Amino acid sequence: MPIRIALDEVLAAKKMKAKQLATLIGVSETHLSLFRSGKVRGVRFSTLARLCAALNCQAGDLLTYVHDEADLAASEEAIE
Repeated sequence: MPIRIALDEVLAAKKMKAKQLATLIGVSETHLSLFRSGKVRGVRFSTLARLCAALNCQAGDLLTYVHDEADLAASEEAIE
């Protein structure tokens, strides 16, 4: 997947446990674990906002894009 979740790195830098973060933002530990592992297909902006507020970071600190030429090929196929 070209979108990489960097939550573990941000948690380590903030010296915070995932369990603490889950409690702070009001999501289950299971939900946060699925997000951390990249096993979710999407994330609500409200959840992303709570993550950023709790960690005092920007969304770009949590999500990074790894370039993949196939991403553009897929969009070109949809246009044709």
